[in-house]
Amino acid sequence: MGITIDWLACYAISLGFFAGSGSFVDRVPEARIPVLILFFAQYLISIALGGASFGHRLVGLKVVRFSDGQASTPLQALIRTLLLMPIVTAITFDENGRGINERLSNTVLVKSR
Repeated sequence: MGITIDWLACYAISLGFFAGSGSFVDRVPEARIPVLILFFAQYLISIALGGASFGHRLVGLKVVRFSDGQASTPLQALIRTLLLMPIVTAITFDENGRGINERLSNTVLVKSR
């Protein structure tokens, strides 16, 4: 749910600032690339610096290292974000409920306290 909130927030910002003028239908195609760039940047920065994106914080989640539960490193945040962009990596799960993006970055999404 957190990632959906992040995506919708980035889409709203992209439509408002980067999609030009005109009707909603005219602006949607212009927002496709800006929304990807904005989502990538906000997700990477917020995970690297704060351990949770805007959407994660709203639903009470955070990203930590799988091995020891400590805060993820900026490199782990970068790997996680890069692998999250092709959505198929985020919807394929292992026996621990972790997607490919989490396994390869050694991170996991947990409830925050």
